[in-house]
Amino acid sequence: MANVQSLDPTASPLDYYGWELRRHREAAGLSQGQLGEIIFCTGSLIGQIETTRKVPTRDFSERVDAALGTDGLFSRLIGLVLRSQLPTWFQPFAAMEAKATYICAYQAQLVYGLLQTEEYARAVLATGMPEDVDGLVAARMERQRILEREQPPLAWVVLDEAVLLRPMGGREVMRRQLARLLELTDHRWVHIQVLPNSAGAHASLAGSFTVMRFTDDPDIVYTEDLISGHMTASPEIVKDGTLRYARLQAAALSVEDSAALIARVMEERYGDRSQPEERAVA
Repeated sequence: MANVQSLDPTASPLDYYGWELRRHREAAGLSQGQLGEIIFCTGSLIGQIETTRKVPTRDFSERVDAALGTDGLFSRLIGLVLRSQLPTWFQPFAAMEAKATYICAYQAQLVYGLLQTEEYARAVLATGMPEDVDGLVAARMERQRILEREQPPLAWVVLDEAVLLRPMGGREVMRRQLARLLELTDHRWVHIQVLPNSAGAHASLAGSFTVMRFTDDPDIVYTEDLISGHMTASPEIVKDGTLRYARLQAAALSVEDSAALIARVMEERYGDRSQPEERAVA
């Protein structure tokens, strides 16, 4: 745990953020409590962020910039800070995902990260029993900002029907997650298909994978195992992954029929609040 005296701004993006926050606060002649009052939080939270015990959010960063007149400094830093909270093995994928022009993802178990609600993401990430769930959730939400760009990547996601039926976080969390998927049907850069159970054997029984394409870099295939993730630009593997993805798309329901299935599951499985709440099992 860092303290004011030992904080090293070169140690990590989070340390640098805390160091800069303290420096600019003190330059403005404000105590932690006074700054907290201005941006509607506690002085304790300011202290926790300055000493890296708490990961800041984008909203916090924007309010600090407004309060201290720092010309967007903390709003720029927060992206680096949140990416640094991702597992080390996942950071290269997140960096490439942010550069991609075309993302093709098949998910056999869970909703793809770019499409998750905050509640759903929290339920998923908590199963790994991390030390800082809040930081991981904030980092996952930060990833989704690529869909808000003026020119976002085209994201085409195939979800196994099992994803819709697995109650992560309970009925209400799942209902809101499926509602989020339906909202995304109006996003011109996002396309969601569901691979129905009736498809039987299919081209990726081995599990989830993602194919990414770029303007200036070779295509990449990404997979995960229990411990870490793996990226490769091997032409043979990329060709195989692309072919498998095309077969999955062909076997999946159309975008329109997928939306109808998602809506039906949302109402039939997660819409009746009179039934006992289902809980996720880690």
